[in-house]
This record gives sequence, structure tokens and C-alpha cells, in this order.
Amino acid sequence: MVWQEWENAKAGAREAREARTRLNGVGAGGTDDHDLVVYQDDLGGVGHEAFVLHGELKKKADIAGAGLDKEGSGSTMRAAAALKSHHFGLGGELETTVEIWTSQVKHVLQACAHISNHLDYTKRRHTAEDAKIVADLSGRSGPVPVSDLDKDFR
Repeated sequence: MVWQEWENAKAGAREAREARTRLNGVGAGGTDDHDLVVYQDDLGGVGHEAFVLHGELKKKADIAGAGLDKEGSGSTMRAAAALKSHHFGLGGELETTVEIWTSQVKHVLQACAHISNHLDYTKRRHTAEDAKIVADLSGRSGPVPVSDLDKDFR
């Protein structure tokens, strides 16, 4: 029974694969007009949105740097310092809030950059793998054994 469950799990995983590759055909000399085609619009769209979000956050979410003076202190931090100098507890709390906010914004910016960079890398890598597969298949004469096709997708 365990072996059948394993086989079912493998079959389910193969069917659920999101990124499907369609091989239209490649002639023995690579002269056919058919290509190995993969559409990566979704990857590009998500990567672009992460890049745009990074830019917008960097411009608009920096409350520590807003209203910088000659010394490089933002208006919020100057307000916190003024409140603290008058012995208001709110000054320290405002300072802590700005520090936590800045830390969180940096984490989100880092995540956006990571997503954008990773998807760019994935797209380049996928394109290179497609080219390698096409080159491998173009150099063959006759039908390609299924076992040879299957090894590229493991």
C-alpha cells in the first residue's frame, strides 16, 4: 500500500507542476521553425511590481529622513528630541517608534529587492536551460527517447 501511495504522490506532483514546457518539435538539424517555448510574463510582472514597490517605499516611507536639517536629523527625530528635552515621556516613545518603523521599512525594502532580483535570476536561468535543452535536442537525429526528455525535468 505504501508503494502505491508513493506512486500516486509522484503522479500528482507531475500533474500539479505550474511551469509547463511545451516542445513543439525540433528537427534533426534544428531547421524547423518550432521552438521550445516558455512564457514568463507572470515572473516578470511580479518582479516588476516588487521593483516598483521598492522604489515607492524608499521615497515615501522614510519618516526618519523626512524634513532633514543641516545636521542630517529628520523632523520627527527633532520633535522627539525637543519633547525629551522638556521631560515629556512622549519624546522617547516617538524616538522608539521612528527606530522601529525604520527597521521594519528596511526589512520590507530588502524583501522587495530580494523578490525582484530572484525573479530576474530565475528568468535568466530558465532561458539558459531552455537554450541548452534545444541545443541538446537539435544535435540528435531521429526520435528522442522519453527517458532523455524526462531527465531534464528532475
